[in-house]
Amino acid sequence: MTGFGGFVLRRAVGALVTLLVLSVIIYVVFYVTPGNVAQITCGPRCSPAQVQQVAEQLRLDDPLYTRYWHFLEGLVAGQDYSTGTAVQHCPAPCLGLSYQSDQQVTALILAKLPVTASLALGAMVLWLVIGVGTGVLSVWRRGRLTERLLTTLTLAGMSTPVFVIGLVLMIVVCGQLELLPFPQYVAFTDDPEQWAWNLLLPWLSLALIESATYARLTRSAMLETLAEDHVRTFRAYGVGERAIIRRHALRGAVAPLIAVNANNIGVLFGGAVLTETLFGLPGIGREMVEAVKVVDLPVVVGMVLVTGFFVVLANAVADVLYAVADRRVVLT
Repeated sequence: MTGFGGFVLRRAVGALVTLLVLSVIIYVVFYVTPGNVAQITCGPRCSPAQVQQVAEQLRLDDPLYTRYWHFLEGLVAGQDYSTGTAVQHCPAPCLGLSYQSDQQVTALILAKLPVTASLALGAMVLWLVIGVGTGVLSVWRRGRLTERLLTTLTLAGMSTPVFVIGLVLMIVVCGQLELLPFPQYVAFTDDPEQWAWNLLLPWLSLALIESATYARLTRSAMLETLAEDHVRTFRAYGVGERAIIRRHALRGAVAPLIAVNANNIGVLFGGAVLTETLFGLPGIGREMVEAVKVVDLPVVVGMVLVTGFFVVLANAVADVLYAVADRRVVLT
């Protein structure tokens, strides 16, 4: 296939191949690890016979390639798992059962995904507005005190960890000023207003950090465009600076912004670990931390794979958006 349709199809196939390779790497890295998983799952007081029974239930005695094949089979067609007293069917896409709770990993992730998605999408809107706006203003006021001040604030934002920003905001905004409640997740379907109010502080914490990157990227891309010959020609013909910035310079920043935003939003959909832990949000990142603590490998593998899925998906979508935003992109 040729043209835009063929381009999209090739990107979709490439994304699937990347995910397959990623699943092999993740599965091997996490399951070829030291330590007796059956012993950890069963507990320190289990007898050798009980540990062996757990190993059989979890199929830990099977070769690694056999276990990986069953993993792929579960993703495509579902899988049956023995919990000791009953057989539980895990429908596709099945990522396995939690060692600790016997809960289906897919169901566990889907239960946490709305929290993480709410955090990621809200923060994305804020960091694009703040970051791109700051970058444009910096270019518009270049050579003046405003530009130097914004550049200093941008560097400060890039060098400050998110947990520092979040902690300061909680102490000042929630504790001293009492302008916002301490974050406590409320589902959008239950109360949209409380959903937004409770997530505003986490959104700001992420956005203030990430917007610094977008501000610098927007500024550098716009300045590069403004230095091109065709822009000097527009100025010679009397085109105003505001029109040049809006119609030409800002357009030149679209492609790099799409690339960075795709990667950031993909990673965030896999869980903003520090932000969710700091604000006590029951999302994917916080759940992954708990799974790592108890060596719940199916949950860890499932969530890492989901993170990879969102990153690959976001970058595939970004490739398509390149072609839409910039007609100069060669559709290969």
